[in-house]
Amino acid sequence: MSQKLTTEYSPETRLAQALGYVDDSTQGLVPPIYTSTTYLRDEDNQYRSGRVYSRADNPTYSPVERVLMSLEQGTDALLFSSGMAAATAVFQGLPAGSHVIAPTVMYWALRAWLLNWGRDWGLRVSFVDTSDITAIEAAVIPGETALIWLETPANPLWGVSDIAAISELAHHHGAKVAVDSTVATPLLTQPLSLGADYVMHSATKYLNGHSDVIAGALITRSVDPIWEKIRMVRKQGGAVLSPHDANQLLRGMRTMHLRVRESCQSAQWLAEQLQQCADVAQVLYPGLPDFPGHAIAAKQMQGGFGGMLSIRLQGGEQSAIQTAARTQLWKRATSLGGVESLIEHRASIEGPDTPVPSDLLRLSVGIERKEELLADLLQAFAAAQ
Repeated sequence: MSQKLTTEYSPETRLAQALGYVDDSTQGLVPPIYTSTTYLRDEDNQYRSGRVYSRADNPTYSPVERVLMSLEQGTDALLFSSGMAAATAVFQGLPAGSHVIAPTVMYWALRAWLLNWGRDWGLRVSFVDTSDITAIEAAVIPGETALIWLETPANPLWGVSDIAAISELAHHHGAKVAVDSTVATPLLTQPLSLGADYVMHSATKYLNGHSDVIAGALITRSVDPIWEKIRMVRKQGGAVLSPHDANQLLRGMRTMHLRVRESCQSAQWLAEQLQQCADVAQVLYPGLPDFPGHAIAAKQMQGGFGGMLSIRLQGGEQSAIQTAARTQLWKRATSLGGVESLIEHRASIEGPDTPVPSDLLRLSVGIERKEELLADLLQAFAAAQ
């Protein structure tokens, strides 16, 4: 396959052309789907093709992984069956008994995994406010902390962590840094260029962008022993997506720059409008000047502050639940990053141990007309009274 577009071209151009992909045998501009699960050995029992079994070697993954490496400025990339499979593979790549640091407020499913399976496996987990570098430094155990996991902006309060400063601190103590950059996408932040060692995406979200593929991805700054273990975790655990989903993911990624740009612009406008609404007690969005993490977000996010925001309502939990029940354009559904706008009462999803306030609604801003999205929220606020 011919892929010729290098970093001299913009991310938008590289995405639209999938790095200039052209199929060598057919001159097709869209990569084929390779459904074969196994590959022929040479007569002397060697595998000179480099491919043995689809679980690790399916060529349908390669175009997507190359695009991600290019966008994130990494040296290698791996696709996974889900964002959770990708995230947990990083922790499984560490020696048993490792000490790790993770955000107090983060993606709920991974937090639950760390609290349960991770600790049962032997991980020692410290949850801290990763927007506070002093708190991170206090939690580091010299010679024992193996990994600092960041999520920035962090779901669903959208706290911002200083990737460059935390990476410098971690490396000083011999620890690695992994960043869940799902919300920022590779278009707004490139954690590896800021010093992080690994970046994770729930590709289900903005990378695919159409709510019809479950996938995850990891990209590394260098091929180190942990990365080699992560590769083995994927291969031996079988956490791979289907060739059809890999191909569909690449199709979605080709328009990511258009979708993300629209979502960012609409989210910024909505956040500013909702700040003036009497029914809203607080708007949480990194693009607002009075947001606690705004200065760091402005430093490490280029082109926008993401398509996610949350609002806390004056009427409390019941007002939040009733508002979500009365929207028409905003769909009550779990997930984010799709072309359609979603609304969700996170506390009821996460359960009694959640750190999320009960009066909070999480908003994933799609690509609909922003004025209509605002009008829908305003009528829902009124109907919930």
